[in-house]
Amino acid sequence: MTHGVGAIGISVVTPMHDEEDCVLEFLRRTDAVLAAIPGDHEVVIVDDGSTDRTPALLDGALTHMMRLRVITLARNVGQCSALMAGLQSSRGQVVVVMDGDLQNAPEDIPMLAAELARGHDLVSGFRGGRVEGPIRRIPSRLANWLLRRVSGCEVRDMGGYKILRGEVARSLRLRPGQHRLLPAIVHMRGGSTSEVTVQHHARFAGRSHYGLARTLDVLIDIVLLWMQGSFKSRPMYLFGRVGIALIAIDCVIMPWLLYEKFAMDKDMGTRPPFLVAIMLFLSALFIFAAGFMLELLSEANNTVGGVQPYLIRSIRQGQAN
Repeated sequence: MTHGVGAIGISVVTPMHDEEDCVLEFLRRTDAVLAAIPGDHEVVIVDDGSTDRTPALLDGALTHMMRLRVITLARNVGQCSALMAGLQSSRGQVVVVMDGDLQNAPEDIPMLAAELARGHDLVSGFRGGRVEGPIRRIPSRLANWLLRRVSGCEVRDMGGYKILRGEVARSLRLRPGQHRLLPAIVHMRGGSTSEVTVQHHARFAGRSHYGLARTLDVLIDIVLLWMQGSFKSRPMYLFGRVGIALIAIDCVIMPWLLYEKFAMDKDMGTRPPFLVAIMLFLSALFIFAAGFMLELLSEANNTVGGVQPYLIRSIRQGQAN
């Protein structure tokens, strides 16, 4: 039987790369949770170019798990791109995003779904008792604090366990790395976000794919998100203000130098303030040009990708008398 979008209640979307030690236990527990929830549901596993026994184990599971769908990518493209493939292929009215290493407990899905049903667009699972060491917890807390400051979203734990309305999940167009910023992205588009405390466990088996190098990547992603979200997603507003500020400083320096040149007969061509004024003027021209080019690229990207900077809560039709 073929199900269309909306016929499926819950889609659990999980990218996996070399998770042979976790995949069967993940599927068993997730399938058991979904079986206890009324309606038709699905588990969408995105095999992100695994080179271990993960593909074979998934093939075996397909023979007896009716809820399972497996998307196999041609090569390893990274967690964010694999997640995008899963989101776009999902059919559920709500979509659960979770890792496949069982640090996220499938048993928390009903609680997340109940909170989402209160009218939110996204609910984040707050890992209150994280079992990881300080080397991972401290950078995570810093990144979450920065994201709250940049986006205005009050979710304390931006990464990890999430549940979204299906139409919101499928409307996302994520760049690599942005899977860690989902609450901030949804909030900045006008979506309603909430947070509930969920269980957090050590990996069921295997080795983590995360390293300290990811911390720098996250900081860069936060800066990019701030630039994208600043001034109503208009690059020219941001770069234009910087350029105008430089021109304003120039308008203070140059009249002062010209006054000293003609009133006091001081040479201005070799003085440091004159060189600074020239550099500020040239910098302003470059910044204006960069803002203009980014404005064109942003418009082209939104047009081609069909990305809208807003979420529609409802559409209501007036009734004729």
